[in-house]
Amino acid sequence: MTVRTSVVVGAGGQDGVLLSESLRARGDRVVPVLRHGTIDITRPDDVAGLVSGIRPDEVYLLAAVHHSAQDTVTDPVRLCHRSYEVNTFPVVHFLDAVERHSPATRVFYAASSHVFGVPDTPMQDETTPLRPTSVYGISKAAGLLHCRDYRARGVFASAGILYNHESPLRRSGFVSRKIVDAVVRIQRGDTARLVLGSLSAGSDWGYAPDYVDAMRRILGLSEPDDFVVASGVRHSVGEFAAIAFAAAGLDWRDHVEEDATVLTRPDVPLAGDASRLRAATGWRPSLGFPDMVRTLLRAAGATLVTPATRPG
Repeated sequence: MTVRTSVVVGAGGQDGVLLSESLRARGDRVVPVLRHGTIDITRPDDVAGLVSGIRPDEVYLLAAVHHSAQDTVTDPVRLCHRSYEVNTFPVVHFLDAVERHSPATRVFYAASSHVFGVPDTPMQDETTPLRPTSVYGISKAAGLLHCRDYRARGVFASAGILYNHESPLRRSGFVSRKIVDAVVRIQRGDTARLVLGSLSAGSDWGYAPDYVDAMRRILGLSEPDDFVVASGVRHSVGEFAAIAFAAAGLDWRDHVEEDATVLTRPDVPLAGDASRLRAATGWRPSLGFPDMVRTLLRAAGATLVTPATRPG
C-alpha cells in the first residue's frame, strides 16, 4: 500500500503537534517544517526544493505570527513585515511550488476568524465580507485570497476559517490558559487571585483536536473550498472562569478581579456558522464547552470535583 506523505508547516505549534500525531496515526509519513528547521518558508527556493523533492500528497500551512504577538512586538512596521513573512508569503511560495512541480498535491491553509474584523452579523459564514482590522487579520485575509486565486488556476487549495480553539498545548499568553493555570495555582495555595481584563469579553471557543480533524476532512473532499470551522456558540470570559473554578470546587467570585487596564485588544463579537462544513464532511465537535474546560483543567493537574461533591 502506498504511504501518503504530508507536509506540516508549523509542526511545533498547538495545531501542528496535534495534526502531526493524527496524520501519523492514519499511517502518513509526516514531514515537519519547524520554525528553526532546515527549510526556510520565507525563501521561495527552499519551498520549491521541498515540494519538488518529495511531491507530497498534502501540505498543511499552519505557521503563523498570531495577533498575541502584538503584546511583545512594539514596532508596528516590524510586526507587519513579520506577519506577512509568516502568514502570507509562504502561502504563495507553496502554492506556486505545487502548481509548478507537484500539481496533484492538496494544500490546506489555516485562516482565522479575524479576517472578518468587526462583522455586521452575530454569526459569520463563508459569505461574510472580509474586513480585517488587525495586522494578523489582514495578513491572514491575504493568505486566504491567494488560496482562492490559485484555486481558480487549478491548484487544490482549501482554507479553514478557524475560530478560537484550545488544548493543553495552548501557550500561556492566551486567556484560556491564564484561567486554567490560575485555577491550578489557587487550588494548590500558591496564589489567591486572578486578574482578568474583561469578564464580558467573549469568544467562539472549540476543542483543538476537533479543529485538526476538520482540516483532514476538508482536504479529503473531492473539490477544494473554504470552510468556517467553529462551535457556533459564543461564551464570555466570565463563563469560562465560572465553569473552570466550579469544576475545581471553587467559587470564581472569591478569586477573580476585573481590571480594564490589562486589556490588550478590543473585544470582537465573533461566532462562526460551520453548517457548510458539517454538511460536506459530517464534522461534529466531540466536546462541548464545559467538557473542554474540564479537559484543560485535568491536563493542567487540577483536582476536579463532581457536581455531587461541589461545595454549595
